[in-house]
Amino acid sequence: MQKKQDINIVWFRNDLRTRDQKSLHEACQHDEPVLGLYCFDPRHYETTKYGFKKTEKYRAKFLIESVTQLSTNLKNLNISLQVEHDEPVNVLKQLDEKYNIKTVFFQTEWTKEEKQVELEVKSALTKSNFVDNYNQFLFHPDDVPYDDFSQIPEVYTNFRKKCEKQSEVRSEIPVPDARSSNDLLDIETKIPGLEDLGLEEFEMDERTAFPFHGGENEAWNRLQHYFWDTKKLQYYKKTRNGLLGKDYSSKFSAWLANGSISAVSIYHEVKKFEKKIKKNQDTYWLIFELIWRDYFKYVSLKHGNKIFQLKGITNKNYDWGNSSKAINQWINGNTPESFVNANMIEIRETGFMSNRGRQNVNSYWAKEWKQDWRIGAAYFEAMLVDYDVHSNWGNWMYNSGVGNDPRDRKFNIKSQADRYDSNGKYQRTWLQDSLF
Repeated sequence: MQKKQDINIVWFRNDLRTRDQKSLHEACQHDEPVLGLYCFDPRHYETTKYGFKKTEKYRAKFLIESVTQLSTNLKNLNISLQVEHDEPVNVLKQLDEKYNIKTVFFQTEWTKEEKQVELEVKSALTKSNFVDNYNQFLFHPDDVPYDDFSQIPEVYTNFRKKCEKQSEVRSEIPVPDARSSNDLLDIETKIPGLEDLGLEEFEMDERTAFPFHGGENEAWNRLQHYFWDTKKLQYYKKTRNGLLGKDYSSKFSAWLANGSISAVSIYHEVKKFEKKIKKNQDTYWLIFELIWRDYFKYVSLKHGNKIFQLKGITNKNYDWGNSSKAINQWINGNTPESFVNANMIEIRETGFMSNRGRQNVNSYWAKEWKQDWRIGAAYFEAMLVDYDVHSNWGNWMYNSGVGNDPRDRKFNIKSQADRYDSNGKYQRTWLQDSLF
């Protein structure tokens, strides 16, 4: 009987890059051929109890583009990427029959469903080693000034100040050197299209503020444009509450969400910009927002599944509604507030919405209409091209009064519209059809 070939596997999840990629870097320290693996898990495209798909067409398309680019970038390193439309446990079992899988390297997650997938895989591959890592943070969990996650403060400012004072951002991990061309494994693989995932093809809406494509190279192209070509970073804090156009904010969120670029990489580029071009409140503010992103990850590490529960992390009891009429009106932009409507039509038509818009439609849904905040969070989970489990559910809790907002604020939608869309241009852009 022929001896099975030894290989190591890099199981890609939300870390679809070659630069600052710990699992890939570690796998490449060994002699065995490296096989990359990415699974379009069918469970990610099912309908949830809230009536929405977990992943809709906008993020799925961005993800397909990201995986396609990853495949090319890995091939340049003589590493094959196997892509399957199946659950990871099934794919790894099949690979285990074909190869002797010595070690599986992967980025660990901690939310319930993701953890379940890890357990399935580990229980199926009993002879293989597993090396997991935290590679999605700005401040690595080993470097934050807390002995364990239960000590993470409930107020962002306390977390930020302590981390800024006592933690350092690690260096970027370099892209591994190309391996021998003999290491390319002969595999048959096909990246699924939208229809394979049960979704419909679409044309990008020309009004979108997010006209970008997925993938590591695209993320770096965006950074090059926003930092170095236009130098817009030096105005970031002043413009970040914009609503129209692609340059009012960095728009890094979608690439960060699926790991096409890392927070660590962006941080070091900001520091370079501060040395070479300008250092001001605006450049700092992008780092401030990256720390917010970290904070929601630490909140979910601390509180676990509470971030998905009705009472959130505050255990506050509110009398939440669950009106299908309200859901339809909110989703389709048929509320009495035109600023809410414009934002809701934007996300429906493009999969994107500004940070300012997100806070307003969330506050309106949960604080004005007092509807179950998780319905809104689940809708965002389906629609957003830049969905990140921790940021999405953390922000929804925050703006719904069951999270980390110590002041429990409610937005005055009319004054917000007057302040951020004083000439009504944004509202006209998205409500034009219904106005005439």
